[in-house]
Amino acid sequence: MAAPCIKTTVVGSYPVPEWFGHQPSEQMIVDATRVILHTQEQCGIDLVCDGEVYRYDLSHPDANGMIEYFTRPMSGIRSDLLFDDFVKFEADSDMLRWRRNPAGAVIGPVGNGTLNLQRPCQRAMELSTVPLKFTVTGPHMIAKSLVDYHYKDLPQLCHAIADLLAAQVARLDAPVIQLDEANLPGHPDEWEWAASAINRVLDAVKTTAAVHLCFGNYGGQRSQRGTWARLMDYLNALHVDHIIMECKMHAPETLVVFRDLRPDIGFGVGVCDVKTTVAESPDEIARDIERMAGILGPERIRYIHPDCGLWNHRRYVADRKIRALKLGRDLYEGRVSPKAA
Repeated sequence: MAAPCIKTTVVGSYPVPEWFGHQPSEQMIVDATRVILHTQEQCGIDLVCDGEVYRYDLSHPDANGMIEYFTRPMSGIRSDLLFDDFVKFEADSDMLRWRRNPAGAVIGPVGNGTLNLQRPCQRAMELSTVPLKFTVTGPHMIAKSLVDYHYKDLPQLCHAIADLLAAQVARLDAPVIQLDEANLPGHPDEWEWAASAINRVLDAVKTTAAVHLCFGNYGGQRSQRGTWARLMDYLNALHVDHIIMECKMHAPETLVVFRDLRPDIGFGVGVCDVKTTVAESPDEIARDIERMAGILGPERIRYIHPDCGLWNHRRYVADRKIRALKLGRDLYEGRVSPKAA
């Protein structure tokens, strides 16, 4: 049988095994990564992720370390927060619906410090038997999580972070590198400088570059409001192979705007609602693919996936959701009968 036209993937995070513990050893991280990759492979995921368990941070459960893992090793950023940092963040930041405290304080030019993304990327590639996607938090979201005493200009800070992330991703060999920007959809007026910054990182990717956007998945809650219509200029400006989009939670009429997406940009359709514990059926997923194919044209859809990461769920919920991805895709493409699915 020919290879499927639409591939299945996940967005990034995945539930950690219950034995993982609060301060996992290197061996425990390897073992957990192996379990998560093997689970995805068994479920028929074509492009797997490592579950981001190497970032696991009990101190920041809402974001699971997607900010602090990057900022703590960076030079020019102080992680030990002071009273004035809290006051400044509360006064200046529009991130308070996401987080109450800053990830750090910028006190000098930012640099890579001891950050080394090649290590977890290489580890996951060695453990995977199918193509791997490695995920990196984007410069816009990282910059907005900090208090800044040095640059005193948010776009300038964002571009400085983009430059150091570009140096990181230039060393990564995973078949797909995905940048995650989960704050921008709630602040579309920032799109021009956010696009300029992320493109510096995307241009450094030597394999296939992707971008994921959603309206937030903090503790299973949607923390921002808005529509994709105001982000189309940003999406069309990206130097990217494909985008991975939150679609399941949006009304069909709001997704028509994706017809205006630049023709050379591939599309990933979110078909699993990460805000609910109910697992989608293969038939429901097949219908969602058909709906989006009617909007975009079937040739535009390259991937189906959950709307966002799944780490907030119990393992059995996440497993059921991703298992349905392959069955729904196969049902849509006529690779299995409805009864078999």
